[in-house]
Amino acid sequence: MSRFVIFILVSLLLSACSTVPVTGRSRLSLIPGSSVLSMSSQQYGTFLKENKLSQNQQQIAMVKRVGTRIQAAVERYFASGGQQDYLKNYNWEFNLVEDKQVNAWCMPGGKVVVYTGIMPIARDDAGLAVVLGHEIAHAIAEHGNERMSQGLIAQLGGAALSTALSTQSETTKQLWMSAYGVGTQYGALLPYGRMQESEADHLGLVFMTMAGYDPNVAVSFWERMGAQKGGAAPPEFLSTHPSDTTRIANIKRLIPSVLTQYKK
Repeated sequence: MSRFVIFILVSLLLSACSTVPVTGRSRLSLIPGSSVLSMSSQQYGTFLKENKLSQNQQQIAMVKRVGTRIQAAVERYFASGGQQDYLKNYNWEFNLVEDKQVNAWCMPGGKVVVYTGIMPIARDDAGLAVVLGHEIAHAIAEHGNERMSQGLIAQLGGAALSTALSTQSETTKQLWMSAYGVGTQYGALLPYGRMQESEADHLGLVFMTMAGYDPNVAVSFWERMGAQKGGAAPPEFLSTHPSDTTRIANIKRLIPSVLTQYKK
């Protein structure tokens, strides 16, 4: 690697750090917010056109009801700190897609998709609040930007970053889709790290509690998720995700302070 490329990479890294709400962790965000929101709106629209929306009116209403409450909680959180501008370009959407995958995701700008496969595990509004709080937390913390930034550096190098973003190359598109877990045709999902997963759990607890849901429900939800996997999960040291046991222990540790600080 040339000295010029190293200089570019170091400069990018030094200038591209921001802070995660609630936890205060410093994160890497190489991609401009305007570019992220533009790509989000475009890719979300494409995804909805290419996938079948659910016709289950009861479940659709549930997704929109819980999603709107979590949205309001997020907006109150930032308003309470005088940081309304953090969400100024958000245009929230909540859609239920007919798919057996046990999954949900949220793109930047509040673009949310829930798969019908996760609804039986969520069971009710509070269980779904765990899901949506966690996924929205990933977007609020800009975890997708963070892992896409890492992927761009690894695949393209800092010198090619601006070119990749401006031309919307196929490499950039694939990184975007895999960074946000949209579909499977673009290859494996870029994994969130253990720190990011735990951070999303923390922020998700805060948002669902502010929305008026009981954060203790998160414990039973993740227990059901663990049971659904049927013991197929790899040992924690082989995975970027925390083990179910570790995740649940961390959630139990966080709940008292979350209730003290954020209960309505």
